[in-house]
Amino acid sequence: MTFSIVGFDPYTEDLGVAVSSRFLASGAVVPHARAGVGAIATQARANYLYGPKGLEMLAKGIDPQSVLDSLLREDPDREVRQVGIVDARGRVAAFTGSRCIDWKGHKFGKHVVALGNILVGERVLDAMLEAYESTEGELVDKLLAALEAGDRAGGDRRGKQSAAILVVRENGGFLGFGDRYVDLRVDDHPEPVLELIRIFRLYDSTRLLRPGSREIVAMQANDVRILKQALAKLGFYRGEIDGYIDKELAQALTAYLASRGLSTIPYIDAQTVKKIIREAGIEIYTTKSRDKT
Repeated sequence: MTFSIVGFDPYTEDLGVAVSSRFLASGAVVPHARAGVGAIATQARANYLYGPKGLEMLAKGIDPQSVLDSLLREDPDREVRQVGIVDARGRVAAFTGSRCIDWKGHKFGKHVVALGNILVGERVLDAMLEAYESTEGELVDKLLAALEAGDRAGGDRRGKQSAAILVVRENGGFLGFGDRYVDLRVDDHPEPVLELIRIFRLYDSTRLLRPGSREIVAMQANDVRILKQALAKLGFYRGEIDGYIDKELAQALTAYLASRGLSTIPYIDAQTVKKIIREAGIEIYTTKSRDKT
């Protein structure tokens, strides 16, 4: 009922998990991580204790495969479990129980493992790993790109409900306290992955303050659809009319802004969005009316 990705960045030594599911508050169950130790995703008929128990064993220097073997050996219901593990050396291990619901499986990359069950197909994991490995930036950028790619590929075949990301870094917490560099959840939303990405963009521009973060657009999925529709009517956008903020949208915004003698940076405020939509003759819906659709 879930797809997730667990990874380690050897350059920053970040560890993390990103997850999405047709399950309420998957972020409260699936992701576990500790800086300098490892990261674990526990899902399917999840045994939550795999997280804290597994991290304790990793902290003692036990390798991920041995940790996994130990967790499974003690669990009589292991065939309904799915788990992925990476440690602070980038070693990975994963297990998909035979009684997990199809499509089910896991795939490895370098210092990363993608896993899922009740998926539309194997292509979800393939898309996740391809996006992860081709995305530049920090681990959080790679994990979110992978989650979005899995969502685009169809994700959980039952639908969408929740998403979460947890990335840990030594002294990376708020004001340097703790290790929770990024810890964000969307517990119940019609487009949880896109909403998670929107929230992260706000978090990045106000809390992480990474270079360039203030030039990133942060919009709700339905607003992105309307903006794409407007730019398409004006002749600047030719891609899919969906809620994803992608390079085609950025290119369309750049072209529109340049044509109007405005900034060429694909960052726009709310007033500019309204201007584009009005210029295209599209009704601007209120938040209340959007929520009912």
